[in-house]
Amino acid sequence: MTIQIGLGIGGVVFRALNLVELALAATTLVAVAAGGAGTSVVVLAVVVALAPAARLGVIRPRLDRRSDRVLAGEQLPRSHWYYVAFEAVKAVALLALGILLLTV
Repeated sequence: MTIQIGLGIGGVVFRALNLVELALAATTLVAVAAGGAGTSVVVLAVVVALAPAARLGVIRPRLDRRSDRVLAGEQLPRSHWYYVAFEAVKAVALLALGILLLTV
């Protein structure tokens, strides 16, 4: 598989995944709001919801521009650390939220 094909497929897959993730984040916020949760749960739910929203609004456009440059033939080093950082924040917040909800 060439880098061009990989970038093309990755863009389509991640775009769809991010939209599903946003829908799930919105559902989580609605459930938390409807459940009368405590402050800790609300804060963690907001972090969980903001991570994919920020990633879609800030990181994805940068990655898309970078992909366009690579597809145009420019040689760039691989760099996904900020995308991974947002995933790590979201994963830790989801874990903490799950643990907190199990103890309620």
